[in-house]
Amino acid sequence: MMKGPGIFLAQFMSDHAPLDRFATACRWASDLDYTGVQVPTWDARCLDLKKAAASKSYCDDIRAIAKDNGVEISELSTHLQGQLVAVHPAYASMFQVFAPAGVTTPQAMCEYGSEQVKLCLKASEHMGLEAMPTFSGALMWHTVYPWPQRPTGLVEEGFKELARRWRPLLDYAEDCGVDCAFEIHPGEDLHDGASYEAFLDHVDAHARACILYDPSHFVLQQLDYLAYIDLYHDRIRCFHVKDAEFRPNGRVGVYGGYQNWQNRAGRFRSLGDGQVDFTSIFTLLTKYGYAGWATLEWECCFKDSQQGAEEGAPFIAQHMITPPERAFDDFAGGKVDKAAVRRALGLE
Repeated sequence: MMKGPGIFLAQFMSDHAPLDRFATACRWASDLDYTGVQVPTWDARCLDLKKAAASKSYCDDIRAIAKDNGVEISELSTHLQGQLVAVHPAYASMFQVFAPAGVTTPQAMCEYGSEQVKLCLKASEHMGLEAMPTFSGALMWHTVYPWPQRPTGLVEEGFKELARRWRPLLDYAEDCGVDCAFEIHPGEDLHDGASYEAFLDHVDAHARACILYDPSHFVLQQLDYLAYIDLYHDRIRCFHVKDAEFRPNGRVGVYGGYQNWQNRAGRFRSLGDGQVDFTSIFTLLTKYGYAGWATLEWECCFKDSQQGAEEGAPFIAQHMITPPERAFDDFAGGKVDKAAVRRALGLE
């Protein structure tokens, strides 16, 4: 059965109480009726990742802090560190903010990001967690809408290199018993179904190369987010419950025209304010036996984060489904009567 409601703390941690410390942030989440927190491991206000990888007792202490404040830790996230595993030089200056001082080149970022991912996988193992949300990084994103045309072989070589970087991390994830749940996301080389499949082909369909499903990114791409569940449900390990809308006009479409978030055609919205069909999403995930967390990721250009958090937990709870213990039409059944069955088929 699906777990939740959970909340991703990344967009909420701040320098102001109660969101300036992990313990009080957990209490804040619990008071809003969340039962789990997804933890950004790059935020030292939440935990010391190196210490968590080195010490199970430290991890037990962090879990106890969460429990004492009314929630459990659902996952440890490495979105920012995963991004650094594959950085094209054109983006290096923008991604320096995700790395410590002195880590300025794509190669140094890759080494740092890869080590951070391994630390988080070990910490996740120490905490008994089953999945680690992350990003794949991107070597090819600047060619996503090619002009001039991509050189022959670029895509093949790009996925080959991405796989070369991630395969050792996936093998380490196997050793830790933790899935890497890649958030399929524009800006990443894994941004839709076709690119995810290409990656799988290059890592030999590695069992730990899984998915964080977030329908908002598919709305902005105009991809069928319900059919995506039908196609890849056996790989979905995490679920960000995030809303979005796509309202194209004569000025802007999918690419956004370099406008700010309020003026783009595709915009992230607080839960219930966008166009995502969450009833169908929760139904499909329940149909396919998804047993992970339903976690609010709040991003909205119109509504304050506190209001979004307050509205998020009841919205998720309202959509969660308890699978039936018996079929609704059981009353009309009965014991198997082979003779009656054959008569109904006109065979006797």
